[in-house]
Amino acid sequence: MSTMRVPRRRTVSSRPEPSGRGAGDSERTPRAFWFDPRFAIGIALVVGSVLGVVAVVSAAESSVFVYAARSSLSLGDRVHASDFDARSVRLGSLGGKYLVDGDIPRTGFVVTRAVSAGELIPVSAVGDVVGSAVASIVVSVRGELARSIGDGSVVDLWCAKETEDSVFGPPSVLVASATVVRVITAEGVIADRSEQSVELLVPRTKTAAVLEAIANAAALSLVPSSIPVRG
Repeated sequence: MSTMRVPRRRTVSSRPEPSGRGAGDSERTPRAFWFDPRFAIGIALVVGSVLGVVAVVSAAESSVFVYAARSSLSLGDRVHASDFDARSVRLGSLGGKYLVDGDIPRTGFVVTRAVSAGELIPVSAVGDVVGSAVASIVVSVRGELARSIGDGSVVDLWCAKETEDSVFGPPSVLVASATVVRVITAEGVIADRSEQSVELLVPRTKTAAVLEAIANAAALSLVPSSIPVRG
């Protein structure tokens, strides 16, 4: 008697077969980029600090040509560029306090205080040559000024002295061809409008006479030396 073999059924397992990488792994979302603003601020501060230090060091190390006295200079000496030696020095922020290349005009300077030989020339130790010939004086003139009088005008300063009878004598020219530096405008509610203050450049030889007239309350007037074609 023969027997019949019944084939066994293969059960299909629901467990997935292992593999090296699943399908979901290949479609994984890339990681988003993370940025912290504090990081950028820190970098900016570091870069700014470095640039600031570089700028300070560069300014301190920059050399400029500064004039030094070739010999001792005394008050009132008239000097030119040939009387100085140019030296390359590092002054940093003090460069504006000394004479540098190009500061000396052709007419030169007048020494206003003693300078030792080899000393760097401070700007405060020299003055304009014009200042040795003229002086700046503020005078008060009565009445209104002529319309043509303004900054840079050339005028004659007239003076009338007060006599013993409290009247003024005949006027005369005290200074001829004085230069107007500026007309000083009176300010304030109670400012005296009957007088005008004017700064003049007068020859030094006339300084004493002008100051005497001011001290004695003489009547001063300004008369234009010439009348402009226009204005």
